[in-house]
Amino acid sequence: MAMLTDTPDPTPRHSPLDDALGLFSGCVMMALSVHLLRAGGLITGQIAGLSLVGSYAAGVDFGLVFFVLNLPFYGLAVRRMGWVFTAKTFAAVALVSALSWLMPLVFAINTLHPGAAAVMGGVIGGAGLLALFRHGATLGGIGILGMYLQDKGVIRAGQLQMGFDACVFALAMLLLDWKVVAWSLLGAVVLNLIITMNHRRDRYIAR
Repeated sequence: MAMLTDTPDPTPRHSPLDDALGLFSGCVMMALSVHLLRAGGLITGQIAGLSLVGSYAAGVDFGLVFFVLNLPFYGLAVRRMGWVFTAKTFAAVALVSALSWLMPLVFAINTLHPGAAAVMGGVIGGAGLLALFRHGATLGGIGILGMYLQDKGVIRAGQLQMGFDACVFALAMLLLDWKVVAWSLLGAVVLNLIITMNHRRDRYIAR
């Protein structure tokens, strides 16, 4: 009697519609997070944070800076993570860039305490990144490296991003008021704690 050596993969998989809706939802949340941070005059970590610092310093639109800074990382994404991941990430970066430009035109925020901007921006941004991670994408930059190293068991994505964030905030200290940086640091800590606690394969098994 022949023995069956192949067993079906019990892991549930996302359908194309699941991925499309998940990626769109993640992009909307990330654009909203950036909108809240800008309304509070704050920054964040990762490439998005570096883009905010650059946009404040040069008076250039965040979306343009964010899109350009991510371009060098796509080569690594193709080599390490494959074309599907890279295509999803490129689409996510482009959509967040476009939405971050559009959102202030349709959703004005007149009054927002920087503490509220930090916490709400961190929570919404963390949820947005989780949605992107769980549907095979990220927002480029350090997220690409973080996902690759986490999959290899080297370091968690959130921990790597915290190290990069420290560099971004050190640069921000040279350009912005220390109170702005302090509130921004609170938001970045909230965001990264959400990622570190929730981006785990043993808690989310769909692929």
